[in-house]
Amino acid sequence: MTECDTEVPLMQKEIRIGIVYNLKKGIHSQAIDHEAEYDSIETVYGIQNALKKNGYQASLLEAGKDLPGKLQESGVDFVFNIAEGMNGRGREAQIPALLTMLDIPFSGSDETTLCIALDKAITKRLLSTYRVRTPKFTVIKKGERPKISGLQYPVIIKPNAEGSSKGISDISIVENRKELLLLVDKCISLYQQDFLAEEYIEGREFTVGILGNGSETKVFTPMEIVYKKGTQGEYHVYSYNVKQEYKKFVEYHCPSGIEKSIEDEMISTAKLIYEVLGCRDFARIDFRVSKEGKVYFIEINPLPGLAPNYSDYPMLAEFCGMEYDTLVTEVFRAAAKRCGLMQQEGDLIER
Repeated sequence: MTECDTEVPLMQKEIRIGIVYNLKKGIHSQAIDHEAEYDSIETVYGIQNALKKNGYQASLLEAGKDLPGKLQESGVDFVFNIAEGMNGRGREAQIPALLTMLDIPFSGSDETTLCIALDKAITKRLLSTYRVRTPKFTVIKKGERPKISGLQYPVIIKPNAEGSSKGISDISIVENRKELLLLVDKCISLYQQDFLAEEYIEGREFTVGILGNGSETKVFTPMEIVYKKGTQGEYHVYSYNVKQEYKKFVEYHCPSGIEKSIEDEMISTAKLIYEVLGCRDFARIDFRVSKEGKVYFIEINPLPGLAPNYSDYPMLAEFCGMEYDTLVTEVFRAAAKRCGLMQQEGDLIER
């Protein structure tokens, strides 16, 4: 990893920043992870305070159906976007598309990248044309009989268009067709969407964080998710339950001590994926390394969580020497430079 230049002071200017977000509401649902991707107000305050400590004031704008009116009334010049959207497999693109239409610059990837990346199957098919290795998979469509010929068991079953391990449980691994049919019926009934059936790769699990754009793009040292002995069965899954109680189930190692050639391959593959998908400002990419040392791309999150002391992205950044407030501000600076709102030395330009 090469560090971001955090020595350059950020100069306070009159720029109206709005933080746009979706909050957990505690809505009752049969799915315990119904609101897994949404943020707590503590995360929103954490981002707001990080910007404030570096000289920037930011107003809070919750992303509901009244957001277009809120944006116009607030008169914001720039949006720090962490909103996940509300419905459908293209939901993460909703706010970026709105901001693009209103000509309001914002942090993070645009609507096209977010729309593609949320669909795991489309992302894997696209990246396969660039020879990015990924486990064999197939899509099980809602309302159709599962067809998974060509896949070797064990197989992991997960929603095709979700993040934050939503829809992934401790029983998501199946060893035969009977188990697959039972689990798929249950999952599709609960989540009402297509599911991905993917060959399970036994091995080590990593996540790689990326920050910046163009020649200033930085890749953090890969962080390994290490499963504690005796806390899971034969298979290790970074499930919703594991993330909720991560201190009980896993440890995080960064650096991991893996062979340099494998680490270099992960870093170069992560950069390629970031560029191919047109990611901007920041993203997190997950890999598995098989027992044979082969690197497999699992999925990408171009809108990674920023929950302090919880989300993987700020956690891996801190391992690499970048504390939370600096990370948030660096994401903002990367976006502001890209949008032409900030000069290279850190001065904001009036719009």
